[in-house]
Amino acid sequence: MFGFKRRRRAKVKAEPFPGEWEEILQEELPYWALLDDAERAELKGHVQVLLDEKRFEGAGGLEMTDRIRVSIAGQAGVLLLGDDHDYFPLLRSIVVHPAPFLSQVTEIGITGQPETREVLRSGESWGRGTVVLAWSSVLEGAASPHDARNVVFHEFAHQLDSMAPLSRGAPKLPDRRMYPLWAEHMGEAYRQLLDDLEHHRRTILDDYAATDAAEFFAVVTETFFERPNTLKKAYPEVYDLLARFYTQDPGRRTSR
Repeated sequence: MFGFKRRRRAKVKAEPFPGEWEEILQEELPYWALLDDAERAELKGHVQVLLDEKRFEGAGGLEMTDRIRVSIAGQAGVLLLGDDHDYFPLLRSIVVHPAPFLSQVTEIGITGQPETREVLRSGESWGRGTVVLAWSSVLEGAASPHDARNVVFHEFAHQLDSMAPLSRGAPKLPDRRMYPLWAEHMGEAYRQLLDDLEHHRRTILDDYAATDAAEFFAVVTETFFERPNTLKKAYPEVYDLLARFYTQDPGRRTSR
């Protein structure tokens, strides 16, 4: 990270954290209760930087408020705890709809030709620097810190993944020696999930993880933060890799 950027961010973090913002984190982010004092202080700094550097826009008639901005930044900031991150450097804007929104998806149909259809989305992450979220889904995802369903964790994990554009489902790792292990253990877990679903065996992961490697990473990220010990028991190597990538051990925060 360039020195001027580090200094500017340090200056932003040195500003007093508004009491109203802390109340929002306490009220809208139950995950806050799982953090220790040092993590809460760090998270507040991440919120300050994210609000300073990212543009938040309302869509579909939604009026942008501090409650929306701080709630989303607080959840996204959880992914950044424990390391000197660059704050989703490709991300420029967060667009928020009041409720799930229709999005056009183009796929190759049975005729071999591209076909476009509309699907209802709770969130999207665009490679060109935008995350799109449904505010109602943000609230639902934050309401329970133990259900492994959090649209902010999911879409911001995609942003981390997009920092390595040549690889979907394998983000930019802190140590190049991790790449063979990532390919081995993530690939094995993904194949196991496909086999479990094919044979109608119960799995701890949401079925959406079977879509592709990128969605697997995003869903596993949700599970890592919200049901860490369940993930660690089912996929210990995957948990260890995510703990190294996120420089966190959320299993110590919860008994789930």
